[in-house]
Amino acid sequence: MFKKILIANRGEIACRIIKSAKKMGIKTVAVFSEADRLGLHVQMADEAVCVGPAPSTDSYLSVKNIIAAIKETGADAVHPGYGFLSENPAFARRLAREGIAFIGPKPRAIKSMGDKIESKKLAEKAGVSVIPGHTEAVTDARKAVTISKKIGYPVMLKASAGGGGKGMRVARSDEEVKDGLRSAVREAESSFGD
Repeated sequence: MFKKILIANRGEIACRIIKSAKKMGIKTVAVFSEADRLGLHVQMADEAVCVGPAPSTDSYLSVKNIIAAIKETGADAVHPGYGFLSENPAFARRLAREGIAFIGPKPRAIKSMGDKIESKKLAEKAGVSVIPGHTEAVTDARKAVTISKKIGYPVMLKASAGGGGKGMRVARSDEEVKDGLRSAVREAESSFGD
């Protein structure tokens, strides 16, 4: 059993993890960005550590800052919640090297399922029904329009590594595909470097 877990997330998921840990008698550490310092998860946890400024790339997605918070608090395990670092296999491997338990799937499973293209291919290979779509990365707007017409409108544009709705756009026309692709690419780059 863990003595203290750090929750590498915020909001409702962090609150749920904290409640469950407390029921199990496990101490909790919340992390927060400067903008979330008054968040409910910060108030509920036994300890809280600021991991950086408001942009999630500088706080919740900063492996360096999260590792520093783990070391500062002596947490022996990390629960990533969903989104953020839960879909980062390098983070899970780094924790293993540091001797810190990762409460979640193995890095190989994270890698396979975190990439939406790879996870769809795995599902198809396993005989799972999937929605019609394209299973290769597309960054060219003209190619995206051609593929969308073949599938039939409306279509959903999705960043390969996106989670929690990030990098997702519904398009009902050629113009919406072009605009949606640009927006999805921008959001993916700023949210998770995809």
